[in-house]
Amino acid sequence: MNIGQAAKKSGLTAKMIRYYESIGLLPAAGRTDSGYRQYSSQDLHTLAFIKRSRDLGFSLEEAGKLLQLWQDRQRASADVKALARDHIDELNRKIAELASLRDTLQELVDSCQGDHRPDCPILKDLESAGCCH
Repeated sequence: MNIGQAAKKSGLTAKMIRYYESIGLLPAAGRTDSGYRQYSSQDLHTLAFIKRSRDLGFSLEEAGKLLQLWQDRQRASADVKALARDHIDELNRKIAELASLRDTLQELVDSCQGDHRPDCPILKDLESAGCCH
């Protein structure tokens, strides 16, 4: 199938498929005599694997490692589990950071009267965090 068909079936854009190919995440596609890329059903499985990895928040580098592990039939599942656990740890760190940001902003919103007066604790906090005191 051509890149447009592969994009439609995989849920990715043609641009993303070309990018994955350019960084080596996807093997170079076969070409027709006229130079058009041709993708196989195995390429579609690989694209689906990459897409699902990315949907779960894995970085491109992590998705590449997972792809290598998936393709290595001699791999230890412990290697896959370790990579997934590391990703969970990173997600938990990001969740804690976002929760802290949310809580801080909620405190500022709660302290703002939200009326016609110009005094605003939210803007005052943003101003006080500046570099030029």
